[in-house]
Amino acid sequence: MADTLGDKADDTSETVARSEDKQDAHPDESLTGKGAILSVLARAVSEPEFMSRLTQDPDETLKEYYTLTQEQKMALATGDIRKIESWLGKLDKRLASWLLSELGQDK
Repeated sequence: MADTLGDKADDTSETVARSEDKQDAHPDESLTGKGAILSVLARAVSEPEFMSRLTQDPDETLKEYYTLTQEQKMALATGDIRKIESWLGKLDKRLASWLLSELGQDK
């Protein structure tokens, strides 16, 4: 089972890394659920301005991600790792630490 959790964390990290590598990290109309959450995380990692707006005005910042539920938007805005992991699977330590440091700093 530990291997399965490790594999899931690696898969999630690789997916976010691939999203970071894309030229356009902005929302795609076809993104829903997991894809939209990964898109927000990738954009937050690569665009400090987006990250700043996300913590200051999450509703306005995530407006263009209209496929996200209110619960998903709140989890992303507050860095609720447990909720995010319930949708994506276990985050790797690097991404989890980044979320805690970036989103936890204003708390």
